[in-house]
Amino acid sequence: MKIKINKYLKKIVVLFLLLTPNDLYADFFEDITNQIVDNPKRLSYGVSVTDVNQDGNFDFVVTGFGYLNLALSYEDGKLINIVKQKKFTDEFRRTIGVAACDIDKDGYEEIYFLNTDTYSGTKKYSDRLIDLEKNNNYIDLFEIEKNQRDLNLTAGRSVVCVDRKGDGNYGVYVANYGGPTRFYEYDNDIIVDKSVQLNLAKITGGRAVVAGHIISDKIDVFAANERGANFLYKNNNGKFLDVANEYRVQDILQNGRGTALTDIYYRGRLDILNGNWGGFHRAYVLKDNIFEDIAKPPFDEPSRIRTVISADLDNDGYDEVFMNNIGEPNKLFKILDNGLIEQIPLEVGLEPNGYGTGAAVADIDNDGVLELLVSHGESFDQPLSLYKAKVNPKNKYLRIKPLNKYGAPARGATVTLISNLRKHSKTIDSGSGYLCQMEPVAHFGIRKNEKNIKVQVKWTNGKTEIISVKKLTDAIKMKTKSINEIPSNKVI
Repeated sequence: MKIKINKYLKKIVVLFLLLTPNDLYADFFEDITNQIVDNPKRLSYGVSVTDVNQDGNFDFVVTGFGYLNLALSYEDGKLINIVKQKKFTDEFRRTIGVAACDIDKDGYEEIYFLNTDTYSGTKKYSDRLIDLEKNNNYIDLFEIEKNQRDLNLTAGRSVVCVDRKGDGNYGVYVANYGGPTRFYEYDNDIIVDKSVQLNLAKITGGRAVVAGHIISDKIDVFAANERGANFLYKNNNGKFLDVANEYRVQDILQNGRGTALTDIYYRGRLDILNGNWGGFHRAYVLKDNIFEDIAKPPFDEPSRIRTVISADLDNDGYDEVFMNNIGEPNKLFKILDNGLIEQIPLEVGLEPNGYGTGAAVADIDNDGVLELLVSHGESFDQPLSLYKAKVNPKNKYLRIKPLNKYGAPARGATVTLISNLRKHSKTIDSGSGYLCQMEPVAHFGIRKNEKNIKVQVKWTNGKTEIISVKKLTDAIKMKTKSINEIPSNKVI
C-alpha cells in the first residue's frame, strides 16, 4: 500500500512540473459585471474614458447603436449612468466611435461622438461634439450655425485626438469609410475641417487609428485601414506625410481593425500592435528606421478582432494585451522581456459567445487596479461586461497623469518609467483600439526588486521632463513646467 501511494504522489509531482506557466493564469480575471446598475441587453460599440461631469473622477462613456449613449460613473461601489440629456444620449443617430479631448482650450475635455447609420459612404446624421457648459447643460458644438459648414456626413469608424503642433490645441482625426478623412480643429472659435491642408483627406476604408510619438518628436498618426494600405503619418511641423510604405507598415493585403501603442521590448519607445480582421496580427518594432513584424504564434493567429488593448492589468510590471473578438473567444497575452509574447488562458472574460465591439480600461474605482469594460453589439444585443484582474495585494503601482498648460489631459504624451530593471514607455491614450479610448493615465505595476525609479514625460511638443519617484503606490500629476505630487493614499 505504501508503494502505491508513493507512485501516486510521484505522478502528481510530475504532472505539476509539466504545467506550463500559462496554466498558472487560469483565473486571471474576476467578473464584476454586477457592479453595473441597470445593465440590459443593448447594441454598443465604442468606449471612452474621461471626466464627463468635471468632478475630478473618470467615467466610462459607452456608445449606443439605436440605444442610449451612457456615462457610467462609480458611486458607492456601483457604476451608474449619470447623464440623461438627449444631446448626449442621442439614441437615434447610432453612435459607434468616441474620443475625448480639450479642443476649446478651457481645461476640460469635450466628447466627439461619431455616428454611422450606414456601412460606407454618405450617411444621414452628422456627428456630435459635446461640451459641458457651466450650468451642467450639455451642448452639441456642431449644432451652432457657424460650425455647420464642414459637418461630417460620411460613414466612419474610429476617432483620435491629435495635438499636431504640440501647443495643447487638439484636433480630431475622423477615420471615415468610403469618404475622405476629416480633421476638425478650432480656428478663430469656429470648428473647421483642415484635412486637405494637412494632407490627410484620403478616401479609404478607415477602421482604427492611434496617435503618439511613433517615429518623430511630435505627434504622429497610425491608421489601420480595410481594403487598402494602412497610413503612417509623420508629423512635419504640424502637417503630415504618409510614410507607411517607407516604414513597411502599409500591410496592403490585410484588413486592419484594432491597434494600440505599446513598448514591446521595454526599451523606452513605442511600438505598434495591429490586429487584422481574419488575417495575421502584427507586432511592429522599429529597427534601423524600418518596422519589423516580430509577431509569432499564438499571438499572430487570425481572429475576428475588434479592439486591442495593452495595459498592466495585474500590476506585476509587465503589460498584458487584451484582444476583444466578435463571435469567438477573446484572447489575453503577456508581454515578457526580450519581446516574448505569452498567451494567458482565459476562463473568466473568455466570452466564447460574445459579440465584443469595444473595450476600455481605467481605474474607475480608484483602488490602483484597472477595470476592463467590454461592450457588445453589431450582430446581437448583449449586456456590458466588467472584469478585474486578480491582483496580488503586495504588488505596488504608480500612476502618472500628465496635464498640458490648460490643465487638460496631455493626450498623446509619452510617459517612461526608468529603473534598474527596465525603461518602459506608455502613451497617454488619444484614441486607441477600434472605436475606443483608454483613461489618460500611464499606469505602471512595479516589478519585484525594482528600485531607483524615475519617470520621464515626453510632452506633445517633444520636450521632456524627468522626476525621481519618492514612494510607490502613488499617483503623480505632472503639468507642463510644473510638477505636483498627490498624497499616496489617493489615486488618479
